[in-house]
Amino acid sequence: MPAKHTVRLSDEQRVRIDRTIRTGIAHARTVAYARALLLVDEADGGMAWSDEKAADALGVCARTVARLRRRFCTEGADEALRPHRSAPGRPFKIDGVAEAHLIALACSEPPEGQAAWSLRLLADEFVALGVCEPVSYETVRRTLKKRAPAPTARRDK
Repeated sequence: MPAKHTVRLSDEQRVRIDRTIRTGIAHARTVAYARALLLVDEADGGMAWSDEKAADALGVCARTVARLRRRFCTEGADEALRPHRSAPGRPFKIDGVAEAHLIALACSEPPEGQAAWSLRLLADEFVALGVCEPVSYETVRRTLKKRAPAPTARRDK
């Protein structure tokens, strides 16, 4: 089955890609992408390999070569050679100011009837104070883990 996206490199692009491969200072994935583009190039003087054949030669998945073809056709050679970075995950619920409030709360006296703050109590009180949106006790644990010793440790009186 023919490839949906056709890679046709200009002479200038081919020279730049060849230079990227030969200099030895590029990221390993960039070099692999550059080799794949040279292998699947269907312009005059190109090798015009299939995705499967290029993938076998480079030790990557055929789907990787197909995605590389698509990125080359939609975004250009420079973007196709750049290693794809995934977007950062979800933003932190607790920023620096909220973290300071949480630490101050954890260092304060526990509620009446409690010997020490539990993570669940801290999370509930933290949200009740309106410092930030609802957080789980695990988020509180990860935030407090940055500190040593634990502020929720039992105090000797």
